[in-house]
Amino acid sequence: MNIRRRIALVVLGNLAITVAVLLFAPTVGSTPISLSRAFDRSLPWEANVDAQIFFVARLPRVLSAALVGAALAAAGVVLQAMLRNPLATPFTLGVSSGGALGAMIAIALGLDVGLLGISSVPIASFIGSLVAIGIVYTLATSQRRGLSTNVLLLAGVTLNSFFSALILFVQFIADFTQAFRAVRWLMGDLDVGSYTPILAALPFLVCAFTVFAILPRTLNLLTLGEDVAAARGVDITSAQRWAFFSASLATGAAVSLGGPIGFIGIVVPHLMRLIVGSDHRVVLPAAALFGATFTVVCDLAARTIIAPLELPVGIITALIGGPFFLWLLVKKS
Repeated sequence: MNIRRRIALVVLGNLAITVAVLLFAPTVGSTPISLSRAFDRSLPWEANVDAQIFFVARLPRVLSAALVGAALAAAGVVLQAMLRNPLATPFTLGVSSGGALGAMIAIALGLDVGLLGISSVPIASFIGSLVAIGIVYTLATSQRRGLSTNVLLLAGVTLNSFFSALILFVQFIADFTQAFRAVRWLMGDLDVGSYTPILAALPFLVCAFTVFAILPRTLNLLTLGEDVAAARGVDITSAQRWAFFSASLATGAAVSLGGPIGFIGIVVPHLMRLIVGSDHRVVLPAAALFGATFTVVCDLAARTIIAPLELPVGIITALIGGPFFLWLLVKKS
């Protein structure tokens, strides 16, 4: 099959599923609503309770879940190709730990200062992610010209451990209310009540996905090895930098929006490779769309399994991703 036709079929198929899930998910909850009534423009807004619940109470959360899932899944594809490591995830390089540490500090200090309607927690989380990106990149480029993927990986793992220790320390010194809020956020917090956080994260996600759109051919060559890629005319250092910064930016924006939701960045990329093959021109858009669908469905399950209580979405993704990760380890070994 022609590659363009294949990409079109995969993208359109996944896009149709994603749109259907995005429309269905907001209709499910403690108060069931009608989709047709929510979009009925003949009713005045003040009298249309279904529309208010759909667009105000539930749609921001569903859109947040979709953006977070798409960003983490796409970042996982890019990092696995760049590092040539099938077990690499968006959290491997310490970006999520940096974001989590920033959020924990904001929660523990009780910072209530926001910016343009955005609370201090996502702002501090994104700043923490940028700090982690800067540290890892500086270490990876300090040994030689270019970007050392080995040092990048080792620095990320080390930074993850260091930031995790600091997170535990911040939780220890926080009071009970702050500690509970911090733990809840660390499990994945998609309780987004307005469109403002989405609009704040959107420019960074757009920048990251713009780079993702031009990377697939380069990623195909990088997976074959740096020598092969260089022989085909790829500027290895430039390609690795673009891949690192775009994946890290997407991860930082996703973590600031929904917390560190695990396993999406490893489950979705490998599942898509099993379904559509290893060509990144197909895998990358398929993973982004399926990542959005997967996260929305997991969040829907988290909201309804033990309703009226809500589970953190990270618990659902871990229950699915944990067994898959173990299966992947056994298969690769």
